[in-house]
Amino acid sequence: MHRRIALLAALTVLAGPATGSARPQGAVSPSGSVQAALVQQMNALRAARGLSRLRLSPALNAAAAAHSTQMARMGYFSHNSANGQSFSQRVASYYPPRGYRSWTVGENLVYGSPDLGAARALRLWLSSPPHRANLLNPHWHELGLSAVHATSAPGVYGGSPATIVTADFGARSR
Repeated sequence: MHRRIALLAALTVLAGPATGSARPQGAVSPSGSVQAALVQQMNALRAARGLSRLRLSPALNAAAAAHSTQMARMGYFSHNSANGQSFSQRVASYYPPRGYRSWTVGENLVYGSPDLGAARALRLWLSSPPHRANLLNPHWHELGLSAVHATSAPGVYGGSPATIVTADFGARSR
């Protein structure tokens, strides 16, 4: 089986270096309005450039939700999981490559104040070449997106409220 992992896992936009072992604290909840608006805006951007729309994937959504929630609860900001697992390994546990001739994934992350909305997240990604490359990659077919709001996020978030967004991109073919 040929596996190709896109190393377009974009660099962080708003955070400094990741930290690994902050104490969990504060409530974390999904921000469905940010998620829905961001999916719509991402697909409008792609359509305006002649690219195919991304289909929402339950598997990629689960991977993105788990990652956003873990970062918010544990106070780190990184493509790697808290246990050091790479983003591609994490995503593969939800969106497996088994049975596919090719498999590729990418990831964009962003965080900001609690009022971080879809338009601002998209602008931040577009102003970063690696994030922009992921958004406009013609090979992506599927998307998982998670935006969470933490009332008091530890670690790199300084105990402040934060909105954290993970976008996982994928393509598999038989």
